[in-house]
Parts: sequence; C-alpha cells; structure tokens
Amino acid sequence: MNDINTNSKNKVKVDGILKGFPFSNPPLEEDLYKCVHCGFCLQACPTYVQTGLETESPRGRIALMKGVIEGRLTMNNDVIDHWDMCIQCRACEDVCPSGVPYGNLIEKTMSQVSESRKTSILTKGVNWLLLRRILADQIILSGLVGTMRIYQKTGMHKLVSVLKVLHLIPGNLGSLHDSMPRLSDKFFSADGQTYHPFGEPKKTVGLLSGCIMPLINGPEMRSAIRVLTRNGVKVIVPKEQGCCGAIHSHVGDLVKARDMARRNIDAFLSKDIDAVLSSSAGCSTRMKEYGELLKDDEVYIDKAKQLESKVKDINEFLYELPIDPPKGRLESSVTYQDPCHLAHTQKIRSQPRELLKLIPGLNLIEMRNSDRCCGAGGTYVITQHQMSLNLMDDKMKTVEETGAQIVTTGNPGCWMQMNQGAQKTNMPVQVKYVTDLLDQSYRAERIENETETESISINESAWEEERLELRSQWEKRAGDRRKRRDR
Repeated sequence: MNDINTNSKNKVKVDGILKGFPFSNPPLEEDLYKCVHCGFCLQACPTYVQTGLETESPRGRIALMKGVIEGRLTMNNDVIDHWDMCIQCRACEDVCPSGVPYGNLIEKTMSQVSESRKTSILTKGVNWLLLRRILADQIILSGLVGTMRIYQKTGMHKLVSVLKVLHLIPGNLGSLHDSMPRLSDKFFSADGQTYHPFGEPKKTVGLLSGCIMPLINGPEMRSAIRVLTRNGVKVIVPKEQGCCGAIHSHVGDLVKARDMARRNIDAFLSKDIDAVLSSSAGCSTRMKEYGELLKDDEVYIDKAKQLESKVKDINEFLYELPIDPPKGRLESSVTYQDPCHLAHTQKIRSQPRELLKLIPGLNLIEMRNSDRCCGAGGTYVITQHQMSLNLMDDKMKTVEETGAQIVTTGNPGCWMQMNQGAQKTNMPVQVKYVTDLLDQSYRAERIENETETESISINESAWEEERLELRSQWEKRAGDRRKRRDR
C-alpha cells in the first residue's frame, strides 16, 4: 500500500479538514496546470462525444483533479465516478497543443482512488484475486480459461445464453456472459521456445506472450510468428515473462504493475535480442513507458530505459524490417481499426496500412473515425459496461459503412469487442489482425507455387509420354525399313 503523502503541495486544510490526494506519488501539479482549457480534447474524447458532459471530458476530469488538490473538492464517489468513466484511450493527448500528459495524470489519480475507495470486503477480495493472483500467474489464468473453454464446448454456454438465466440477476452478469469470446482450441504458451527461420537470421527478437492474448488468440499468435520467420527473423519466447502490467496500472494498482514490469525487464534483458515485440498495442505501449513507471526505482530505472529502447509493436517492426512482399492474392475488401494506444501514444498509424497494401488483391477501405475507441479498454467492458456497449455500437456502424468483408486491428481487446459487435448485429464481417492477412497471403503464395509446380510436373509427364510414343513409332518404322532391306 502507498505511504501517506506528507507533501504540503498536495494537501491543504479546509475548515480544519485535511483535503487533497492523501497518498504518495499523486498527479503532479505542474502537469495538471499545463491544461489551458482550450477544449481541443472534447471532440476527441469518446465519453464526451457520447454524453456531451464537461465532467466526462479530459478537461473536466483535470478540473476535478485540480479541485481535489486545491482542497475545493473531496475524493467522494461523485468525483470518482467521472474518473472511472474515463476509458484511458489517450486520444486527448494526440490533439492537445499544450502537451498535457493526461495518461500519466489519470493513472496516478486512479492509484489514489484505488487506495481510498470504500468497497466491501468481498469486492476487495475479488479484486485482489483477479489482479494479484489470477492475472499475475499464467498457469492459474490458463486453468481458469481452460475451464471456460470446456463450458463453451459442452454447449452449456449457449444453453445458458438462450435461456437468459443470468439476466434475471441484477447487474451486467448476463450481458457479460453472452459476450464471452469464442476460445481457441489450442492456447499459446511462453515455454522458452525458439522459432528459427530458414537460413541465417536477419534479426533476433523476443516475443511478449502476455496474459490474455495467448489464451484467446493462440492461432493468431502463431500466424504472427510464421510471418516473422518467413521474413528471416528468429523468435524467442522467454518462459520467465508475464503480464505487461497495463491492466493493473489502468485500475490504479501501480505497485503490482511495477512488479510485472520488473519481471519482464529481467526476462527479456537476459536474452541476446535485437528487439522485444508485442502483437498487442496496449502491451507495447505499457512496455514503452516502463521508464516512467519505474522512475523512482534506482535499481531498475536504467534497465527499464534499456528495455524501452528495444520494444516495438509487431506492425512497426515488420514495416521497418522491411518484409518480403507477399505474392498470394486475397480477393477481398478490408478496413482498419486503429487501436487507441497504437495510434494515440505510439503514433503508429500508417505502418499497418502499408503492410495491408502489400497484399495482392486486397482492397483497403478507410473507416470513418477509425481511431475512435471501440469501447474495450481492458476492464472497462466490465466496470463501465453500458458505455462500452454504446461505443461498440458506434464502431460497428462505421465498420458497416465501409462495406468491407474484413476489419483488421492490432489489439486483443479491440479484436474481442468487434467480434462481439459483429455477432450482436449479425454483420457478415471477419475480424483479423494485420499479421493474419500477411500469413494468409504467404500461405496462398506457397499454394499457388505448389499448384504451378504440379502443373509443370503434369506437363512434363505428358511430354514424356508423347516422347516415348514418338520414339516407339520411330523404332517401329526403323524396324520396317530393316525388314524391307533384308528382303
């Protein structure tokens, strides 16, 4: 638990009562007061666009932070509710002319909220179990998700959804149950394995497996590895790695987020690698900001910066490599949904699109508001379920407008959210990662080459038969001439 903060800048007395953020490491005033209330962030903020409320905008939430620091407000539920509604997409940072580090501000604010929030013992126990035990231990998480997979395969999930039994219980349990993503038959796991390309490797990379993605996107992770090895990249998956800590920091558990960061730093820096890759935009963003997360840790700060310099989103890495353009044709139309953290924090927008343009036959159609949040946001789909659904519905409308057969993205939360949206609306659209389509094109290329080889083989066989037939006829004619000569 954080220590009580004794810095007078963050605590004042109003009517004899101590006000302000009470715990250590609060939002910095110098960052808060960079906000000049210009309002550029309003139309970029998905919750403001949905509600039209100032308090559901970055500017409004910063004003609440200032009110708490200045002692004009207390951290009661009325104030906290507005911070909770923030999806932390960080679209506001992308348009802010003053450079307000909103992501850092809301993260530190949620840490204060986490320490001071009054909840029942049961709620605290559930939160501790989920964040500190299950997400932090891949074996336990895999076992839990494996049980869910059995629940799906036996048909129980479908039966309970059809009967709507859980909808009789107050709250969002029924809706959350119905939106459970389809779990793959085979998980991906970080077992210290190495994947080798043909020939001498161009690069050697460490791959972050993460916590959720290997369990819901096992086949997709294998597709990404095939694309890497196809392009001469050696892939190492360290066994010692774990969750990146993004979910923990989003809900204010910075202590556990730092623990997870240290674990990954040790896991990847122990390997001789050129880069650390992630197929999840949220994870690569968290890892690229380990330096800020561990800035007060004298032992790990330099290591954190060293790891930061190696972290790449997989689309960013493939574009810079560059890859061998695939030749297999995919006759289909596709649109691209920008994951929030990839577009707004890492500024990676063009690279995934350029990779898609390399695929023959693929028609890329731009989506309106492609970088507006789809409503996933880690645990947001659970804690702010209705707002999450509203944002998902808006996103699916923009997908439908394109008429595309495939929507691509680069984050497992987005992938799950849009799959749910397609299922809910009965929209005939496939949801894929960019690397899925690259892998599909490479495989189509191989099949086309095999077909061509078979065609050549068949033609050669036909020619051989014709040659033998001609030779046989010639030999017969030669025999006839010998017989005539002998006579």
